[in-house]
Amino acid sequence: MKANILIVDDEANTLASLARAFRLAGHEATVCDNAARALELARTEPFDLILSDVVMPRRDGLLLLEDLKTAGVTTPVVMMSGQAHIEMAVRATRLGALDFLEKPLSTEKLLVTVENAYKLTRLEHENRELQRRVGRHTLVWTSEVMRRAMTQIERVAASESRVCIYGETGTGKELVARTLHEKSARANGPFITLNCAAVPAELIESELFGHERGSFTGATQRHTGKFEQAHRGTLFLDEIGDMPQAMQAKLLRVLEEGEVERIGSGKPTTVDVRVVVATHRNLEQLVEAGGFRRDLYHRVVVFPVELPPLRQRLNDLPALVEHFARQVSAQNGWKPVPFTHDAIEALARYQWPGNIRELRNIVERLLLLADREVDAEAVRLALPSSASKPHSGNAPLTDASGPLAERVLAFERAAVLAELDRNQKHITQTAKALGLERSHLYKKCQQLGIDLQNLPNRD
Repeated sequence: MKANILIVDDEANTLASLARAFRLAGHEATVCDNAARALELARTEPFDLILSDVVMPRRDGLLLLEDLKTAGVTTPVVMMSGQAHIEMAVRATRLGALDFLEKPLSTEKLLVTVENAYKLTRLEHENRELQRRVGRHTLVWTSEVMRRAMTQIERVAASESRVCIYGETGTGKELVARTLHEKSARANGPFITLNCAAVPAELIESELFGHERGSFTGATQRHTGKFEQAHRGTLFLDEIGDMPQAMQAKLLRVLEEGEVERIGSGKPTTVDVRVVVATHRNLEQLVEAGGFRRDLYHRVVVFPVELPPLRQRLNDLPALVEHFARQVSAQNGWKPVPFTHDAIEALARYQWPGNIRELRNIVERLLLLADREVDAEAVRLALPSSASKPHSGNAPLTDASGPLAERVLAFERAAVLAELDRNQKHITQTAKALGLERSHLYKKCQQLGIDLQNLPNRD
């Protein structure tokens, strides 16, 4: 057990001695001499325990406890004081303190308190995870194509093999990764995610490996990276095909050696992590084009799993609609509303460029507007206006008729497709030319129904 502890006290000697005691016991300790700074640290960095003195100038420990509660910080807090009395201890307990220790402090008592707080933090985290998972992270399927995919998932889940999940945006790649984690021996460990396409290239190393305070401009406190957060659990790297090549080499080294090094640390930390990756891109083609390292490809694509798009598994649509309707109704406290047979047929005629994610959003929209039932007319009104227009694939929409909103969307779609052609489908260069972040370009393409995986070659 290695806990991350924040110590708050206005006495420098106390901070130094407590920090030394915790570090000798194998824990990490951050020291702070005032309540305002402590609140800032607690809101921005995950601690397993906050140990705070009561009597401090300007703002005392009990007021800090109130501030932490108001800010929604759930980290267990232990109060300590050399001027302890019953009233102070009672007030601290009512404010939510886990324990109250009287100075001078016993090292043995401190370490037992840390161990108990760490166990409490883990239990609360696991409880929140279980509550979050119930109903939300369930794979729903009845089709034969999904049965084959699930057979593969079940087969590989119990192993330590690295899995690469292929599929279009919105097909449920993260849900499959969670299923792999929950069916593995690491199920009681953390499940940590990182979307490689959503993090700027200059920040992705810090996100993966962490950094020390002051290691670069803007690093105002130590940051624990995703690999360390996922220790003894699973790290899911979504859109691995968009990881910058400089980071690909560093990721390869971590996979080979099982060690990470925070930026500015110089000290390697051993991590025990199962890495699962996903992408909507063809990694083999990327390797041949020089956009993805061949050695990293062979490290992460040990067991490939292909997720079909929703348009190829429409037999699952009734079950998915029922699942999402039940889920959305339960979350909002709504009375269940049935979908007519005609409504399901109308949903099945749509191409679903956003796949499962789009379907859930549409179901929620339909339930918001529904009275007694959801019929085909409600579906027609809820689906994007372009759904009624016959077009396929990535053919540009250049129709200049219709409402202004539709004309703007058609113009945006044509502009994005033209820029993708101009930059030979290079996402980063296209985003730069359009003045967008790379992650924003992905969202814009999804909104416009542009399938980045299957862009046609146009002369």
